[in-house]
Amino acid sequence: MRLNELKDRDGATTAKKRLGRGIGSGLGKTSGRGVKGQKSRSGVAIKGFEGGQMPLHRRLPKRGFNNIFARKYNEINLGRIQAAVDAGRLDGSKPITVAALKDAGLIRRAKDGVRLLGQGEMKSKLAFEVTGASASAVKAVEAAGGSVTLKTITGRERPAGDQVKADRRANKRVEVQAKADAKSGKGAKPKPKQPSAADGAEPAEAEAKTAEPKAPKKGKATDADTKKPKPKPAAAKKDKS
Repeated sequence: MRLNELKDRDGATTAKKRLGRGIGSGLGKTSGRGVKGQKSRSGVAIKGFEGGQMPLHRRLPKRGFNNIFARKYNEINLGRIQAAVDAGRLDGSKPITVAALKDAGLIRRAKDGVRLLGQGEMKSKLAFEVTGASASAVKAVEAAGGSVTLKTITGRERPAGDQVKADRRANKRVEVQAKADAKSGKGAKPKPKQPSAADGAEPAEAEAKTAEPKAPKKGKATDADTKKPKPKPAAAKKDKS
């Protein structure tokens, strides 16, 4: 092949439409737009208009939503990683990070991180530092003697999502139980302080003092008692004889 023989593939480029160049071209006079009417004018877009009736895109029901916070991960299976280690593209003695996977050509670019999946067989003992991993992948890696450390795309370590949820549930149960105990009055009451020899009194004497019952105090006279009228003395009966 020579330089003058280089060309694009057939269909890669098309010639520009030459409009209004006579009836022999097939696109003369009205340029393929027909005669008059709204659609023959420029600046008109009647996409989805059905003459005034309810258009199709409004008749169909809508379901779900688009999560604007959704993250996109590079998903990679254990089988591909094991094949790369066997081929010598990955160094199994070093941690398998996002940068190492990119250098080995297993991923094209790091999106929001790498998620490890469990399809394939893992034979080598590898230490992974990835953004996410499935339960089957973690189980297979640990069975081969390796480890999986979950890190964010910035490199900071973070606990597994299941562990975070379990801790939140446990804390919530503790809070609910504490509120229930406080409402029912079953809260822990402070225990009385036991006297010791360091306080200056012997333990036996202290126990005797605590065992002595206290005499009930006399109640103070209330206003009702003071305002009660005193009974009048009975009048002596006169002797009629």
